[in-house]
Amino acid sequence: MTSNRLGTAASAYLQSAAHQPIHWFPWGDEAFSAARKEDRPVLLDIGAVWCHWCHVMDGESYEDPALASYLNENFICIKVDRDERPDVDARYQRAVQAFTRQGGWPLTAFLTPTGEVFYGGTYFPPEGKYGQPGFRTVLASVLEAYRSRRGQVEAQAQAIRKVLDTHLDESAPGEPSAALLGEAQERIARDFDPVNGGFGSQPKFPHPGAVTFLLHRWYDQPDDETRRIIDRTLEGMARGGMHDQLGGGFHRYSVDAKWIVPHFEKMSYDNSELLKAYLDAYAAFGAEEYADVARGIVRWVREGASGPEAGYAASQDADVGLDDDGDYFTWTRDEAAAVLTGDELEVAASYYDIGTAGEMHHDPAKNVLFVAAPLPTVARLNGLTEDAARLLLASARRKLLEARGQRQAPYVDRTRYTNWNAMMASAMLRAATVLDDAPARAHALATLELVRRESPEPDALPHTAGGVTGLLDDQVQTAAAALDAYEATGGHEWLVWAERLMDRVWEDYRDDAGGGLFDTARGRSGEEGLLPARIKPVQDTPTPSPNGVAGIVLARLHELTGEPRWRERAGELVAAFSGRAVELGLHGSAFLLALDWYLNPATHLVVIGDEADETADAMHRAALATFAPRRVIQRLTPAQAAGRRLPPALTGMLVAGAGARGYACAGTSCSLPATTPTEWVQQLSRRTTNLSETGSRGPG
Repeated sequence: MTSNRLGTAASAYLQSAAHQPIHWFPWGDEAFSAARKEDRPVLLDIGAVWCHWCHVMDGESYEDPALASYLNENFICIKVDRDERPDVDARYQRAVQAFTRQGGWPLTAFLTPTGEVFYGGTYFPPEGKYGQPGFRTVLASVLEAYRSRRGQVEAQAQAIRKVLDTHLDESAPGEPSAALLGEAQERIARDFDPVNGGFGSQPKFPHPGAVTFLLHRWYDQPDDETRRIIDRTLEGMARGGMHDQLGGGFHRYSVDAKWIVPHFEKMSYDNSELLKAYLDAYAAFGAEEYADVARGIVRWVREGASGPEAGYAASQDADVGLDDDGDYFTWTRDEAAAVLTGDELEVAASYYDIGTAGEMHHDPAKNVLFVAAPLPTVARLNGLTEDAARLLLASARRKLLEARGQRQAPYVDRTRYTNWNAMMASAMLRAATVLDDAPARAHALATLELVRRESPEPDALPHTAGGVTGLLDDQVQTAAAALDAYEATGGHEWLVWAERLMDRVWEDYRDDAGGGLFDTARGRSGEEGLLPARIKPVQDTPTPSPNGVAGIVLARLHELTGEPRWRERAGELVAAFSGRAVELGLHGSAFLLALDWYLNPATHLVVIGDEADETADAMHRAALATFAPRRVIQRLTPAQAAGRRLPPALTGMLVAGAGARGYACAGTSCSLPATTPTEWVQQLSRRTTNLSETGSRGPG
């Protein structure tokens, strides 16, 4: 039986709190009107269904009847799902960080009845511990200050707002230049961990965007050190416990520097961007390990995070209870021995480090599975041939996965967020060609069609079907995915949709005075608290910056259409942030890629042929499976091109002859047309002209 207003919420996280004795409000005018009418401070709790410490704080504090009674008598309480309302989260995270210098979830903020922050933090235990004051003490202090020192509270709120306002605009005008890319690359390289791979120490996050940026840099200017950073990072993640060695996919981050012990939640946005990075690295280097990791991500998405016909889930929780900490994913030696033969156990224990002493503090017998030794070493230690060890390991993995499937699995949030669905659709379209996975292609295209069909306005997408509207990230990520769908299919409607989306973005989100794009559309109604403040973001936190993604999309549109407005808009956007390009480093990878697209010529791969031409289709698939930085692919048929305004170079290719033909172009130089798949693959496999030495652009 619900005791608050969350029982009918669309969010799984809010629904999970419907039984709590707190008189929760969802975000909205009703809550702030009540706070103003009753002159009460507002407790704002922002969390997520996948967040371990959110569940802990719910269980310890918000389900306590005595504490709930105190809150209900003295506060107006608002609960927000950060995945459902990233606009609310972004502003209040920044406000709390303005005076605590830390953020995260749960975010616990105390607001005036007008929505201004005057105090806050993250997780508060019921009684003081972990170096944190007890929640009951915090509540009493906040209430006393609000009632007895109102002037001080208002002054604090104004001071926080003043600091916040200085951090909302992340733009810094500058002249886009190739030197910025080189300096940013050096800064990223300085953060590299040469022992374990990745960047920084601990906790360690994956930063797939940085890997992709370095791949672009390596391709243009090959050097051993950049290659080492890429490989060591991808190998470290692949072999660590952050990678689900049995079920595929990646957990959110590692608490240690060695990638071993993760926070066990799995996020759609992490896995989509990691999938792209591993696919690109496989296409560039041919390392089969990277293809295996990519197949594992696709398997996890398909089996655990996909709708039957279309759509992708948002996340999978880490735990199934408050005392749990990744128990679904971890193993004691006895648990493994119960399902494996003796030989399988010895090989699996050597390979995955399944011992009597594990890595989990809450249960020291629990082991996180990670690759502790290469297979040849495992074979030698167990007196086996490498082939025999491989067979035993495959059998052990299959049995462990089957046994894990009998456990209660952590909750999967199947909410379809537009931006994350677009990101995953893009990744699955890439997987479809690199891994020759036709079902991945079909599902990704069906997902994008569903996004378009469910939107009341095809050029202004909601965050979820029927949900909040006017968020930049939803628009630009979908435009990027639409371009991927165009390249994958040749269907002109996808290109038209991307253009419509980006024209509307330029109308609704552009900062006419300072350049760049705000994170919310102008003129949104019903905004409370800090929501009228508009952020101009360029940092990847942790998803790719929407301004960075927009810059890439604008550059791609120019290459695909030859329309000058896209080039002009891309130039304006990158100039608005180029003054910060170097200092952003790891956290500016999406923008650095946009800058790379703007400054350097693209590689154009154009396949001409009738719609039913099997030779042209084979050549198209080969082009899609190829890695090159700033790669643009067009599959054109005479019928599709009729009535379209095409760049002159493409028009020339269409009329140059009959039958299937492929053109590979770098800058203004194009190869002679290839007319067979074999000849085309040979052209694609050759090292293209060093694009950094070519000052002009491709067929656009």
